[in-house]
Amino acid sequence: MEHEDDPDVDEPLETPVGHVLGQEPTSSEQGGPEGPGAPAEEGRLVLSEEERQEQTKRMLELVAQKQREREEREEREALERERQRRKQGQELSAARQRLQEDEMRRAAEERRREKAEELAARQRVREKIERDKAERAKKYGGSVSSQPSASAQPGSVPSSPSQEPPSKREYDQCRIQVRLPDGTSLTQTFRAREQLAAVRLYVELHRGEEPGGDQDPVQLLSGFPRRAFSEADMERPLQDLGLVPSAVLIVAKKCPS
Repeated sequence: MEHEDDPDVDEPLETPVGHVLGQEPTSSEQGGPEGPGAPAEEGRLVLSEEERQEQTKRMLELVAQKQREREEREEREALERERQRRKQGQELSAARQRLQEDEMRRAAEERRREKAEELAARQRVREKIERDKAERAKKYGGSVSSQPSASAQPGSVPSSPSQEPPSKREYDQCRIQVRLPDGTSLTQTFRAREQLAAVRLYVELHRGEEPGGDQDPVQLLSGFPRRAFSEADMERPLQDLGLVPSAVLIVAKKCPS
């Protein structure tokens, strides 16, 4: 291997006469043409053609082995890089899934919170309507009970039909009967100056839960004369709509626009 780069490495070697590998030269061979004092080729190993081929073969095998080792190392490195890439991809996918789950959880909590707030608001409206109802019933009952005592006073002169100042107090209250689509009816007393929207809200809160939990908007109709109240009418007082002192309204489901 030390002489593989020599310029004459491919030239055949001439075996010196009398020098045979593994044998000592004879005395006659030592005293050759140059005599016993001639310089000999010492330190240079002379290889036969077969040995040289064997040495070349071993060198080629060593190169091939190095090549295989390098290819195996590169293959292991490629497999390791692929494993790392897949691991990072799995971690990224898991992180995205956790993020989506967190977003879905937050959205569900937000929906539950909004629903709870809506139910609480509806409950507050119901309680307010019940308080208003109790106050109106108390006030209306007191005015009715005071009428007989006023009329029973001695010496009182009944007023004519055209001049009835006390009768105007009766019109401060309005008795509304509402007929529902299922045949039942609701009766409630409202103030004459209350808007028609208060009647609609009362109906929506007391008509009962429909299957499915969703309540359709309602439309109020008057029986006689036949009239369908619009959204603009909802802002008008009951006495301006001719519903005082009493009226009968019919509930119909409002068709979505």
